Amino acid sequence: YVCELKYDGVAIGINYVDGILHQAVTRGDGVQGDDVTANVKTIRTIPLKLHGDFPADFEIRGEIMLPHKAFEAMNAERIEDGQTPFANPRNAASGSLKMQDPKEVAKRGLDCFLYFLLGNNLPSTSHYTNVEHTGDWGFKPPKHIKKCSSIDEVWQFIQHWDKERHNLPFDIDGIVIKVDRIDLWDTLGFTAKSPRWAIAYKFKAEQARTRLLSIDFQVGRTGAITPVANLKPVPLAGTTVKRASLHNADIIEKLDIRIGDTVLVEKGGEIIPKIVGIDPAERELFSEPFIYISHCPECGTELIRTEGEAHHYCPNEDECPPQIKGKLEHFISRKAMNIDSLGEGKIELMFDKNLVHNISDLYDLQYENLIGLEKVIENDTKAKKVSFQEKTVKNILTGIENSKQVPFERVLFALGIRFVGETVAKTLAKYFKNIETLQKAAFEELIEVDEIGGKIAESIVKYFQEPKHIKIIDRLQKAGLQFSYIEDSSIERTNQLEGKSFVVSGVFRRSRDEIKHLIEINGGKNVSGISAKTDYVLAGDKMGPEKLKKASQLNIPILGEEDFEKMIAFERSNVITQ
Repeated sequence: YVCELKYDGVAIGINYVDGILHQAVTRGDGVQGDDVTANVKTIRTIPLKLHGDFPADFEIRGEIMLPHKAFEAMNAERIEDGQTPFANPRNAASGSLKMQDPKEVAKRGLDCFLYFLLGNNLPSTSHYTNVEHTGDWGFKPPKHIKKCSSIDEVWQFIQHWDKERHNLPFDIDGIVIKVDRIDLWDTLGFTAKSPRWAIAYKFKAEQARTRLLSIDFQVGRTGAITPVANLKPVPLAGTTVKRASLHNADIIEKLDIRIGDTVLVEKGGEIIPKIVGIDPAERELFSEPFIYISHCPECGTELIRTEGEAHHYCPNEDECPPQIKGKLEHFISRKAMNIDSLGEGKIELMFDKNLVHNISDLYDLQYENLIGLEKVIENDTKAKKVSFQEKTVKNILTGIENSKQVPFERVLFALGIRFVGETVAKTLAKYFKNIETLQKAAFEELIEVDEIGGKIAESIVKYFQEPKHIKIIDRLQKAGLQFSYIEDSSIERTNQLEGKSFVVSGVFRRSRDEIKHLIEINGGKNVSGISAKTDYVLAGDKMGPEKLKKASQLNIPILGEEDFEKMIAFERSNVITQ
């Protein structure tokens, strides 16, 4: 095994071609990241040109971070200039990488540890040896890495760094343990989200004790009400915590949280503060149980709570200000319309100036509406001035215009219909082909679609019964958005699986979405439940025993991932993905 520190920074992948730094991309959401090549080139510990016997084309992955000393110096300078200091080194590193001016990035003192090689013709089948070799090419390999021959040695490494991490000049939040032999990685395979040949051990989250001063309530874009605790400021894991999530009414009741209590706070994943308990010994004698609100704190509408759901909801979805702004922010987000020239602050400014009240209003914006607008936007930690100068306005209008080419499935997701996430939106778009057919679909027709259950179907029917929503869609259609599904003609399709239905269950080397996609482009059909009409069950690891039992009882052929690949004449070098 190889044990490494789990660095608390920004994940980066850097591609070198013929020894020259070609491109650097952040991990982003795991599918799409940001190209930060120009900024990464300013980090002194990342070589622009390699020396020695390196592969012709390879990727090296690692973590960009801001050492404590550089972080403190940068924050001292920001305070002196009247700017708000960064909350922690991770946020500072992330913000630095996104800056437009590489010269400014160069002044930040960013550092990088690179710990993983990916490509052909690597020096060794040992991960540890490969990492060591990177030093010969000009990289800065991690110092705190150890090759262990037993789990006992691994545990000793973990225990050592659980104590010593506080003496490091940078932040870590755990240990990563990897199988050293690369030739075993394919055999070990992957789960849906991570490799089986590597695992992270997270250190126990730090806790702090402080006093609960009051409880506020936030309204999300779906109307969900989230209680937020206001705390007496307390230092925790490198930041000063003033607020923490209380999740919902059940959590408050379960912990019997009361105003004035001494509470225990920790950071979930060392990022989001949350209250995990109280100290009843320090409770005030005459404290009273907390009474949850009955009306929306923003618009005054009486709250509702559906049986079986954790949250209370404000049903005033088209008039409640936070819900309107939340829907606008969801609409412009990367996985929806991807109007990256807009953002939370700009949306709030336009909403406050009565320029946008729903998503269709974005397509009526004109240059003269926006130029010169400005406002100071305040949040929990800082105030930020948002102003619309000429370049900003042009970028916004260009982004809005470009969004008219976004495909129907993402437009459908962007509408913000409750329970219609990315996958459901794609399923609906492919099945109904256009918005008109979907609008007319009855509950019974919707639940006939694979993966569409009663709760989703009910939400869709309810959405299209609202005249305001139909009017918004009509305006979006007139603006030129895509409301019909277009098959991707660049994807090679076959009829090898035509007429065959598959149930995909369990964990596979590649994602289930990719496997289902391969079934579809080869003419097959994905179904959710096993029945006598099912032709095959594609079984991965951890497949439910009941499904396996039912498939056996019905004599349905059970395929493994390799069997399926052979069935469609799968070639690794020609993987078709979306």
